Amino acid sequence: MSSHPRTTFQHDSSTASTTVTAASIKRKLDDYYADSDDSDDDFCSLDYYSVPRMRKDHFAPAASFPSSSSSARHHSAHRPRSSLSSTVDSPARLQFFVRLLSESNTQGKTLVVHADPSDSVKTIHEKILLASRIPIIEQRLIYRGKQLQWEQSLAECHIQNDACLELVGRMRSTEHPQAWQVIDDMVFQILHLYKGGQPLPGPHTVKSRLAQFFSSTPNQDIEQSAGHLQIFLSSCCPAALVMLYVSANKSNSACADESIKHFIQSCKTTLPKSIYKQCAPIVLEFCKCLKIAAGIEDPLYTLCRSCLGSMVESIGFGSFETSIASGSIAFQEIFAFVIELAGKLSNDLFSCVESSTFAGPALADVRDFVAFLLPVKNFIDKLVSPCGPIVLPLDEEGSSSNNNSRRYNTMCYGNEIKYLHSIFGDLLGKMDLCLRKMEEHLGAFEKGKTEHHVLGWSQYLLILKELHGISKLYNGAEETFWFHIKERKTALCYLIVKFAKSSDDNNWLFGHKEVTNFEARRHLAMLLLPDIKDEYEELHEMLIDRSQLLAESFEYIAHAEPDSLRGGLFMEFKNEEATGPGVLREWFFLVCQSIFDPQNALFVACPTDRRRFYPNPASKVDPLHLEYFNFSGRVIALALMHKVQVGIVFDRVFFLQLAGMKISLEDIREADPYMYRSCKQILEMDADVVDEDVLGLTFVREVEELGSRKVLELCLDGKNMIVNSKNRRLYVDLLIRHRFVTSIADQVSRFSQGFADIVSSREVQLSFFRSLYPEDLDWMLHGNESAISVEDWKAHTEYNGYKDTDPQILWFWKIVRQMSAEQRKVLLFFWTSIKHLPIEGFGGLASRLFIYKTPESCDRLPSSHTCFYRLCFPPYPALSAMKDRLNIITQEHVGCSFGTW
Repeated sequence: MSSHPRTTFQHDSSTASTTVTAASIKRKLDDYYADSDDSDDDFCSLDYYSVPRMRKDHFAPAASFPSSSSSARHHSAHRPRSSLSSTVDSPARLQFFVRLLSESNTQGKTLVVHADPSDSVKTIHEKILLASRIPIIEQRLIYRGKQLQWEQSLAECHIQNDACLELVGRMRSTEHPQAWQVIDDMVFQILHLYKGGQPLPGPHTVKSRLAQFFSSTPNQDIEQSAGHLQIFLSSCCPAALVMLYVSANKSNSACADESIKHFIQSCKTTLPKSIYKQCAPIVLEFCKCLKIAAGIEDPLYTLCRSCLGSMVESIGFGSFETSIASGSIAFQEIFAFVIELAGKLSNDLFSCVESSTFAGPALADVRDFVAFLLPVKNFIDKLVSPCGPIVLPLDEEGSSSNNNSRRYNTMCYGNEIKYLHSIFGDLLGKMDLCLRKMEEHLGAFEKGKTEHHVLGWSQYLLILKELHGISKLYNGAEETFWFHIKERKTALCYLIVKFAKSSDDNNWLFGHKEVTNFEARRHLAMLLLPDIKDEYEELHEMLIDRSQLLAESFEYIAHAEPDSLRGGLFMEFKNEEATGPGVLREWFFLVCQSIFDPQNALFVACPTDRRRFYPNPASKVDPLHLEYFNFSGRVIALALMHKVQVGIVFDRVFFLQLAGMKISLEDIREADPYMYRSCKQILEMDADVVDEDVLGLTFVREVEELGSRKVLELCLDGKNMIVNSKNRRLYVDLLIRHRFVTSIADQVSRFSQGFADIVSSREVQLSFFRSLYPEDLDWMLHGNESAISVEDWKAHTEYNGYKDTDPQILWFWKIVRQMSAEQRKVLLFFWTSIKHLPIEGFGGLASRLFIYKTPESCDRLPSSHTCFYRLCFPPYPALSAMKDRLNIITQEHVGCSFGTW
């Protein structure tokens, strides 16, 4: 019995998929069809269920294909198939019986079949299909104890009149016979179209078969789904579709294009995420075939490559040696895409340097580069992590030539490791040139010599992030990276402010604040805070009595769900008509002044700078002090989120603890000048003097709590440990730790928790403070500490109803210039609810300021609309009249509560 029919019927799901190029597929199919003398009509008239199984062996030389008699196929193709028996009866015709046996081998239905002796067994299977709807792949015809093979004729099988054949279920070697049937039908249609046939109708199209294949994919069992999807590879469907895609027939090419896109889309929309990842080997096969047949610039190839990139990125596997999805993807296969995309980026960056258009790399290419690079970096990092960063060059055995005792397990991947380092060097050099040109362009723009172009710059930051990731794999590469970036600080800061988004991973920048300026650091920190929502229905509403400002604000904020606070705030004072952002800014300023008022015992002001605060160790005099610290953390986070300068500053010891950093002696200089000087003296004293116990110190600290003094040990049995020259550094460290860490640990913890409530997590809270210098937070919370510039104020003010040459406007600015610094702050607060300007001055406000002319009586005082930065006053008849009224509103108690809305 021929062995080939068994290959045709049975499918081994474990068959490995070999690489088949589109060109080779086309060549094999051309050979196959050239060897066949079937007419197009014969091919088209075949029932679509009679597809030969398109296995890898079908792409062997044409001589290895089964060769059925063309005349036999011609007869069977044109014979009517509406009935099982033919009405024509001739001496040449055979009549025989087919008994259907159930799975238990009990006798079932018997069919009467009429056929010509020259008809193939395959045509009998087709007749049985029409009569019983039993899929062909499920049928086995047994005669005289032997299975009849498809390509044999009835005469060759010695079928006689009135013979009895038995139809039994096929011995399955696959758990997915229906999937094989669908794929067979689809491949048949592909071959049918390739040979020039017309598309089959309705449910028989390639796209319909794809949809059927996906809809039947097991979604609950990963192993079952893997076997199901493997059929798509084993049948060479990807290669066949690519063959059709590159064909000269435009309709065929469009059909394949639509089908492959449908496959890509169905992977994402039809399959669960866990099953979706198993399509990676199939998409990889599409990429391989398209790359050879259509080229890397082909849009369909780009689509498949992007899909594969998103798959391997989401898988995030650290080793390619384990089976992913339904088959294995080798490290080298993924690395090939990194090489390809790195080459494209390199060319695009070079073009950007050479041209004046700043075209830059395409976003799709950069994203794909990031996607494929992630698993490559993970794999190499896992490979070398026991030995630390890679030292180049590697010798032929995968060892570092600079340190032969530290072997890397890189014998199989040495070329890739060296090539990735080359990619790093090439792209870093190109980026340096691009950033240099960018800085030149920005400088020319500031001087007004050129227009401001940003096209092509938007991808630079993402490329730099990936280069930083690569640099961490190689010894000395990270230092080289930051050296280049520091040289291009101006460009980097521009990129951060212009293009960094909250959805990006910006953590790589937080540890290198020296390469950024305040504007860039502030932007990165603000990206960690929630966005303010504008939907009125989602705002957290507060109605506050000014006389109970702190207590009522505490009730509204401390007991609220963090989600409602992150949605935005709506603020109104009782018995006042004013509402809106201006009133909210006023509330922030007033409530923060109350929180940090030393009389409330929550915070302590530094002796040398009364603007600076840190938690009060004695705050527990208030039973609710920890709840108030949580409330304080929420308020400060909300103020930062709303970009309100509240006029207070955190002392360094407080800031460092919020950033999770250690406190040193120099950090306590302003918080406790006396302790600072004492500790400095102890450390700087002559060792012999200290050892003589002149100081009489032991490892204890005296504290005063609620009017009584206590002695607290700094360590176990500290009262019996004498401070000497050898342990004095330890004594100073323990003293500072107890004074500024241990004694306020609960307060700092609760403040941090309140801040984290608003920013979503403790990790984000730490990242926020670590991304800033203490001075940065000073400017963000307190604002500009310089005196208000009247000229800057005037330059950012517009007029409605007045002209800048009107007497009232000239008088107004003359009066403002004569005001004291504090009066200007009060006037600004009355006008805008802002007492402390941003670090950029008036240019940092959300909008320009406005002076409106009102038709009211000149006896009226000025009014304001703080939400819109509007100051309104009538046309006063004289400078003295205007000055009198402005003097009234610049009194502290008036200016803080006179704005309307």
